[in-house]
Amino acid sequence: MRLDVFTLFPEHFDWFVTQRHISNALAAGSEINLVNYRDSTPLSGGQVDDAPYGGGAGMVMRVDAVDAALEDAYGAERAGRRIVALTASGRPFDEALAVEFSREPELTLLCGRYEGFDERVVENLATEAVSIGRFVLAGGELAAMVIADAVMRKLSGSLGDAESAVEESFSEALGGAPEYPHYTRPADYRGWGVPDVLLSGDHAKVREWRLARSRERAR
Repeated sequence: MRLDVFTLFPEHFDWFVTQRHISNALAAGSEINLVNYRDSTPLSGGQVDDAPYGGGAGMVMRVDAVDAALEDAYGAERAGRRIVALTASGRPFDEALAVEFSREPELTLLCGRYEGFDERVVENLATEAVSIGRFVLAGGELAAMVIADAVMRKLSGSLGDAESAVEESFSEALGGAPEYPHYTRPADYRGWGVPDVLLSGDHAKVREWRLARSRERAR
């Protein structure tokens, strides 16, 4: 997959791309391209924002600055691309959408900043708007990393064991339920034990126990 992230702070992703599953996905042929809005803004001094019409605190990302960045990156190839504006008012991001995004050969994430985007970005330049939760961040960079992390770990070659992504929280294998609890050594710690079934060696019973715990967590 090719993931393009439009941002004012591409350096924020320096750490992110070094994470093992991300670097594995990149080594397997995927791409993360970071595009700085300031590199193509039509405004002087690298300006990309302005005061909101109607008054109020904060600054707003300008529609012409975002449009120029998309035009510079894609030109006539912009049509048909999946362009996602990251904004608090967008569709909630969940496992189903992560799977959907992971099947796209190309995906574009637009990071907002300040008071967010001029609404014409969301209405006319993006194909959809997505939110990672009902809270406010300083910008869309962390949201972009959350989405990229969830999406790219589903790509072939990103995880050391491909089975790790099959049966996990909210997966189809668990019927969309949270994953069951896990335990490891020591079997007894300060009197806190491990469920006997996990020590039994009976794989059928272990499987039954795990699915039951997953369903309980869903309830």
